[in-house]
Amino acid sequence: MRRTALAALCLAVAATTGLTGCLPGENKADSKPKGPFAGLTGGEIADRTVKATTGATSLRMKGDVPDDEDGGTIRVDMALNKKGECAGTMSMAGQGKADLIKTGDTVYMKYDEAFLRAQSKGESKADTDAAVAMLAGKWTKMSATGSDAKDIASFCDLDTVLGGAEDVNSDATRGKTTTVGGTPAIILHEKDGKDRYTLYVATEGKPYLLRVDSSSAKDPGTLTFSEYEKPVPAKTPAGKILDLDKLGA
Repeated sequence: MRRTALAALCLAVAATTGLTGCLPGENKADSKPKGPFAGLTGGEIADRTVKATTGATSLRMKGDVPDDEDGGTIRVDMALNKKGECAGTMSMAGQGKADLIKTGDTVYMKYDEAFLRAQSKGESKADTDAAVAMLAGKWTKMSATGSDAKDIASFCDLDTVLGGAEDVNSDATRGKTTTVGGTPAIILHEKDGKDRYTLYVATEGKPYLLRVDSSSAKDPGTLTFSEYEKPVPAKTPAGKILDLDKLGA
């Protein structure tokens, strides 16, 4: 597993959700206050969104983020919380899938054959076949504090993933109202040079961030955020588990 790719994933998510570095835009409140966030500018709504989202103790994140190592895309569907627990899946540029669970001080992962072969480029056929035979479809575990798992463990920490998002002075502009996954939302538009971001913010309950669409050349794609404050299903997998720390000892 390329730990550098997972570190890049963490940084990319933080940058995308942080709404940082945006240039000034038309930042006006409604001339006739009405509807959700009546009288608030886009920037004021964005500031409330950042506060609510970074204040959440758990959420589910799903979508595409860039893999800076090979220019591809990492697809994630992960529930995580501020206790450092997570449960979900990830794939590299659509090449197979890995399941990930972190609970306590242990990281559990299960890889399919396509994922293992994609991550073994440059290795001999014999070594790749041996890795597939040993690991494919089987749960493995590593200490979360070990060098091989520390970046994965960091990605499972919601504080780390949303790091750097608090100190924001946004110049977002207001857009129309819509729904995201059945939740009423307002659209905000952000820009950073030539890059454009469309954000969807919940208009009922807390103003959580629901979705980000990015047209950035560096990190195009969509991320959705849901299941705020819901328990993360991070439980030790049942059955036999291969201890990778003992194998590498």
